Amino acid sequence: MATVHIQLPAPPAPVYDVRVEAGLLAQLGTLTRAVAPAPSAGLISDSNVAPLYLAQATAALTAAGYRVIPHVIPAGEAHKTIQTATAAIDTILTARIERATPIIALGGGVVGDLTGFVAATVLRGVPFIQVPTTLLAAVDASVGGKVGIDHAAGKNLIGAFHQPRLVLTDIATFRTLPPREVRCGLAECIKHAIIRDAALFDFIAAHLPRILAHDPAAMAELVAWNVRIKAAVVQEDPFEHGVRALLNLGHTFGHAIETITDYRVQHGECVALGIVAAARLAAARGLLNGAAVEQITALLSDAGLPVALPELDVERCLAVMGTDKKVRAGKLRFVLPTRLGAAAVFTDIPADQVQSAMASLRV
Repeated sequence: MATVHIQLPAPPAPVYDVRVEAGLLAQLGTLTRAVAPAPSAGLISDSNVAPLYLAQATAALTAAGYRVIPHVIPAGEAHKTIQTATAAIDTILTARIERATPIIALGGGVVGDLTGFVAATVLRGVPFIQVPTTLLAAVDASVGGKVGIDHAAGKNLIGAFHQPRLVLTDIATFRTLPPREVRCGLAECIKHAIIRDAALFDFIAAHLPRILAHDPAAMAELVAWNVRIKAAVVQEDPFEHGVRALLNLGHTFGHAIETITDYRVQHGECVALGIVAAARLAAARGLLNGAAVEQITALLSDAGLPVALPELDVERCLAVMGTDKKVRAGKLRFVLPTRLGAAAVFTDIPADQVQSAMASLRV
């Protein structure tokens, strides 16, 4: 038997800007051309966002000299599937693109995840541009390069790491969001505060009315602050081998709730519920004091997010959690807060404690 050792040079670390500003959509063409010059550009949006912003985005790209290849997917997590991705790939490939062709995601987290998956796989990888139009996507899905689609067995079980060349967050687009979508974005902001920055937690609590009213200064500061937190974590651990796992606070519980409710409970709402369960689990294990649990629960509730789900099927949730992609050596990993601004990963949680934490959400 022979063994051949192959040593490849490490690829250069991707460097890209995340820009946060009102009015960036009008600059999409020139800013994209600066990082991904090509004759054509793919533009993927969904049936909610396309009527609002597809024409403006197309005009900006066309003015910069791109031949635009648009594709609109049905809105909603239920459509983040291999079938939807294949339909988008068909549109892109039929248009005869090349490896320099950027593919742009115009929309929320579902659009960003699916478009990134398409960009990562078509022609073995083409440039990817994120244009998040929701608070949730701006502070979470658009940063870090985790892209993918769902499977019947669970959320985001098929995917890749494919970093964008550029992220453009036009906070003016948030004004067309339903209030529920803004609240869902706040769930991820509160998550970042709990795991990394107690000052952000205090900022959200103090400025919540301004944020919910779409105050431009408060919203811009909120988004930039959260992007800085996520960027620091991603730069330290781009492929989720260590500290990046902390970004999953609330997600082990939350993804299970999403799956068993067929995504009727939105992602941010499920994250909020998962954060409450994780905080209570941390308290049960003596990791977090009761006052902090109350602060966390109160801020989520004040933001208009659910902190209880009376109809929750605990047994189904526990079964789905067993298929979570974060399982290691047959054990689930839980991110648990240890104080406001700090968290850690645990794998030694007894099943009865997990069940009790999940069941607490029914009250």
